[in-house]
Amino acid sequence: MAACDFDLLFTFVIAGWEGAAHDTRIFLETIRTNSVNFPKPPPGKYYLVDAGYPLRNGYLTPYKGEKYHLPDFRRAGRGNKIEERFNYVHSSLRSVIERTFGVWKNKWRILRQMPSYDIEDQRNIVVATCVLHNFIRIHDREDEGFKWDELGSNIDEGGEYSSSQENMENIHHEEMKVIRDNIARSICGL
Repeated sequence: MAACDFDLLFTFVIAGWEGAAHDTRIFLETIRTNSVNFPKPPPGKYYLVDAGYPLRNGYLTPYKGEKYHLPDFRRAGRGNKIEERFNYVHSSLRSVIERTFGVWKNKWRILRQMPSYDIEDQRNIVVATCVLHNFIRIHDREDEGFKWDELGSNIDEGGEYSSSQENMENIHHEEMKVIRDNIARSICGL
């Protein structure tokens, strides 16, 4: 699991979970375990998370059952419903993490097919390449890998939300529903 900022820098990385572990499980364990030191969002700030994560305080998910991925909007327009317009803006902003991962995976090709090292070595490779990614981003703004990203050639639009994810632990906080609805209405000028 990783978090990043709008400058394509990783702000948090946790590696070492088995590949079959569900995103929701990793997320909930990460935010509940104090020793992990996950940077919780300050009051009035939110992480944009995808539909595989639960809607909870400090974490904004898109509306389920509505268009979400940018190609859907390219084909059919931004939509007229409040929920669709919110999802369009959410998807546009959240694409930063897709670009960050695209730059990272393109630069560190070992990540595309991880050799069969033991899990600890694999975890260390993931974390080390994230640290190197940030170092290069901070100290070499002209790095070709980030220029490649500016061309938009690595944007991964992501997959569809699966029904198995929908059946996972579904935690909704009423406060976040109200906040999301207010943001959606604001986007539509209501």
